[in-house]
Amino acid sequence: MEKNTNNIEAALYLFPVPLSDGATDNVLPNVNIEIIRRVKHFIVENLRSARRFLKLCDRSIDINSLTFVELNRHTRSEEIPSMLDPLTQGEAIGVISEAGCPAIADPGADVVAIAQRRGFKVIPLVGPSSILLSIMASGFNGQSFAFNGYLPIDKEARTKKLKIMQQRISQERQTQIFIETPYRNNKLIAELASTLPGNMLLCVASDITGEQQSIITRSCSDWKKAKYNYDKIPAIFLLFS
Repeated sequence: MEKNTNNIEAALYLFPVPLSDGATDNVLPNVNIEIIRRVKHFIVENLRSARRFLKLCDRSIDINSLTFVELNRHTRSEEIPSMLDPLTQGEAIGVISEAGCPAIADPGADVVAIAQRRGFKVIPLVGPSSILLSIMASGFNGQSFAFNGYLPIDKEARTKKLKIMQQRISQERQTQIFIETPYRNNKLIAELASTLPGNMLLCVASDITGEQQSIITRSCSDWKKAKYNYDKIPAIFLLFS
């Protein structure tokens, strides 16, 4: 594989981003920082947060010398293939999401799929994933699990989705994982606690890797009686029984 002028292999590098504020060296290995210093082309979910992340990695990085293209839910599918043009010229490309691991519940998966079809090398780097870290600490089944993204806003559709998840838990012993807009966290927990079977287990994992990290597993009946406040705190939710 051809190497670029920065002495780095021409590949698509997937850079994990911290899940919370704090020193990057608490959650990212040094090799990630060493590689990111050499990459000059980036595909990012959000330009502002990506620039901030790069400066957290190394304040000496010259942001203005780098090229960025945004890949998010607003990106048209026909725009994505050209994002890989630097690879055809022997230049490395980095993919950066807003938080966590690129291509895991993230638009970066689309460009990775194209890179694989075109025969480019894809290199995932080690870093935090809220999905994996929450499963590890929940006490739930880590052999079989499903990430469902956001639950439907419509009440009838949300109820239907929760019933499907309950069936998968019961029939397949599959952990069900989902997220919510942070300002709705408390309302969601109250709804789950009051509508799901009392013996259903709910794990709420918030501010993962942060200073106020909290990962608590309780039955829905216990959540119904518990005092909590997850308002505006990034959290991920897991169900099992």
